[in-house]
Amino acid sequence: MGKGLSAAAIGSLLENRGLKVTFLKLDPYINVDPGTMSPYQHGEVYVTDDGTETDLDLGHYERFVSTRMGRLNNVTTGMIYESVINKERRGDYLGATVQVIPHITDEIKTHFLAVKKGYDVAICEIGGTVGDIESLPFLEAIRQFRFDIGRENILYIHVTPIPFVKAAGELKTKPTQHSVRTLREIGIQPDILICRTESFLVKEIKEKIGLFCNIDPEYVISAIDVDSIYELPLVFQEEGLDKNICRLLGLGGKEVNLNGWHDIVQKVKRPKKRVTISIVGKYVTQTESYKSLVEALIHGGISNEIGVDLDWIDSGTLIDRDIDSVFRQSDGILIPGGFGDRGIEGKIKAIRMAREKKIPFFGICLGMQCSVIEYARHVCGWEKANSSEFDEKTPFPVIDLLPGQAVDIRKGGTMRLGSYPCMLRKKSFAYTAYGVREIAERHRHRYEFNKFRLELEESGLKVSGISPNGNLVEIVEVENHPWFLAVQFHPEYKSSPRNPHPLFASFIKSSFNAKVLL
Repeated sequence: MGKGLSAAAIGSLLENRGLKVTFLKLDPYINVDPGTMSPYQHGEVYVTDDGTETDLDLGHYERFVSTRMGRLNNVTTGMIYESVINKERRGDYLGATVQVIPHITDEIKTHFLAVKKGYDVAICEIGGTVGDIESLPFLEAIRQFRFDIGRENILYIHVTPIPFVKAAGELKTKPTQHSVRTLREIGIQPDILICRTESFLVKEIKEKIGLFCNIDPEYVISAIDVDSIYELPLVFQEEGLDKNICRLLGLGGKEVNLNGWHDIVQKVKRPKKRVTISIVGKYVTQTESYKSLVEALIHGGISNEIGVDLDWIDSGTLIDRDIDSVFRQSDGILIPGGFGDRGIEGKIKAIRMAREKKIPFFGICLGMQCSVIEYARHVCGWEKANSSEFDEKTPFPVIDLLPGQAVDIRKGGTMRLGSYPCMLRKKSFAYTAYGVREIAERHRHRYEFNKFRLELEESGLKVSGISPNGNLVEIVEVENHPWFLAVQFHPEYKSSPRNPHPLFASFIKSSFNAKVLL
């Protein structure tokens, strides 16, 4: 439905008015966090500076507003129940019968209050669909919360579909009517409706929806299909959404100036040049698994006024394919992060192609580890070089656990997570892109490039980024190449349309320059 993007766009409009905005995403699944969930089921796991593994919607929030997300900004049913059960075991409830109401709903409400501190507006997004049994405690909590903080301090916005039935040639408002009726049955009257539709709703349709949903037609907002998600603030502002929110909540603030968003949209929709980037991954049939990565590539294009076309390649299919024909149209190759050994050999084959044919290459997390393995095999001559994650008996474990790191550990929240500093080496692709010696980037991995480093460097692999203590390799490069860089961290998490990440900007620029030279 686009609840996350709607929340993010609303946040951008309110921030543009001078208000300090934060977010809370409430997910109804019983997992404590999405860290152990399959990308095919959940999409991308987004990591914040403080190391919290969160829903991908927090990535949308950070791309649209300046507020940084963290541990307080994502709550799940599993997290709520875990906290309540731990309190019950400690005796915090003094022998009371622990129930959904009030104990679960009270626990949810503590998160509303915690996330709001220090901000003018907290936008709380409830995942799932109205009528789902698992989201009922969250809906009950927001119903109660209006009485806790006063009606004038809370606003209910409902995102709902208005489908166009092609055979009948008309819009259908019944799904919205029924959805609002379901909400009203549990005590929530929406103040504003955001209606997902193909085109702007005419006055008559808004009046009909308002009549049957007990809402002023002025508060029925069209959320039309757009070519770029960065058009949403412009659409909502045209519909008067920010003014309506400020009026209903009694908020002040300056007039909105969306020139920056207009400029971004123009660069996305009308680029001066184009490049094709091949993404070689294992989750390519579910591109939401790489949501931040895709957006970061678009941001890199924005900074160069270059349109980015994506060529998705399943790494598991590359072993038996003609590699030259696969990448014939590629201006750059990117290997993203991932887990497990499926498709690894295909990624290594693609990396060798990029290195030997001098195609601009960007490796991220697992992509960096595969780059090291490829170099060890085909430059150093260590044919059986591998990661101990994939082959515990390899004689050349160029990628391995850190000394003393346990193997038999719980999966959830046990990796190297969050922001860590990195020192850059001058006269490198990385330093040229960042322009500074010390950076900080977000990580999500368990294995490291920490063995055979000297031998690999002597064979020509360039280590251009290391941890401040010198123990961990963060960035590797290949010299005498247009642009070959691989990082252990996830730079895509810190990219936004208004502040494109320097590595993505440099990668896109180098890909275009290499294309021109061809």
